[in-house]
Amino acid sequence: MSKRPIIALLGGGQLGRMFIENALRYDVRVHVLDPDPQAPCAGIAHHFVTGDLQDERTVLEFAADADIIGIEIEHVNTAAMEELQRSGKRVIPDPRVLSTIQDKGLQKQFYRDNGIPTSEFELIDGPEAIEARKHLLPAFLKSRTGGYDGKGVMAIADVASASSAFPGPAVLEQRADIALELAVLVAVTDDGAHIVYDPVEMVFNPELNLVDHLRSPARIPAAVSQEASALGVRVAQAFQAPGLYAVELFLTKDGTLLVNETAPRAHNSGHHTIEACPSSQFDQLLRIYMGWPLGGTLLRGTAAMVNLIGEGGTGEVSLQGLTDVLHVPDTFVHLYGKRETRSGRKMGHVTVLGKDATELDQAISIIKLHCKVVPQEDRQEV
Repeated sequence: MSKRPIIALLGGGQLGRMFIENALRYDVRVHVLDPDPQAPCAGIAHHFVTGDLQDERTVLEFAADADIIGIEIEHVNTAAMEELQRSGKRVIPDPRVLSTIQDKGLQKQFYRDNGIPTSEFELIDGPEAIEARKHLLPAFLKSRTGGYDGKGVMAIADVASASSAFPGPAVLEQRADIALELAVLVAVTDDGAHIVYDPVEMVFNPELNLVDHLRSPARIPAAVSQEASALGVRVAQAFQAPGLYAVELFLTKDGTLLVNETAPRAHNSGHHTIEACPSSQFDQLLRIYMGWPLGGTLLRGTAAMVNLIGEGGTGEVSLQGLTDVLHVPDTFVHLYGKRETRSGRKMGHVTVLGKDATELDQAISIIKLHCKVVPQEDRQEV
């Protein structure tokens, strides 16, 4: 490896930006490839290239001089990653893992093959196959590839509603009777050593199907927390490759834990770790890339993360209510450097630390009331 290692990051969104913010503390260089010349990483990467993440030649040329190749989004060319790995470069996640994750059908089959609890499902080629699987209804239809942040997912209540289902290969997944949605973040080294963060409770915005806010530790009994952590580790270890794994779980109303999906990268459910833990998810990822010892995960009290979602249409970014939010002790505002806000777009987040759940509830209410990202022309003083 060169004297000053180069990390080639595929994707230049907010996850990449927060990774670079942490990496700047160390003697490493981060190069970024993204199709958007104004991506959040563009202004802070050591080297930024505009290009197609799905184009094999573009990815190969971009990463030719790098020592380590990583991702901040799953939708990248895996053939290029395999070639880079064959050439002797360190590629994380392993292309084999990424190929499984990219296809929700392969991912669900992976859980089944490894005895990992997940919702009942069947793989179908199109909506016309739903009627023959009506025993799974009500269900969710998930596009096998290309979906993210709730896109490519739709509810199928009955056979009649299948007529409006999107076409193409999909997973038909039986709807679970969910009490809570949880996430467990696990870091795994080359030799299989691992650390795990406390389970996080995710509260969703039902209209946007995005995380509204999260809290850690999750409000669940200690035994359930231990079971969730163990299940997250079990999933991460089943992939048999180093990396950072965000394992999303359903806790059903009868107390059963089911694996929903896994992301082999930094994840929205781990943003609170920047302030709430000795070593953030982004620091752990850098340590994995470099082969360094893993960091500490102990929570500094209770923590919440509130997503800042664009509202009010499209335009240049304006943040309302910053002064009101900064009056709250132990509150940290993160904007993602996106030039344009759009309704439903993730624009930033606010993390708050508290002594207990009551203090956290009060802080979340203040943040949600005052802190908003809107188009510039709609700015109001609050």
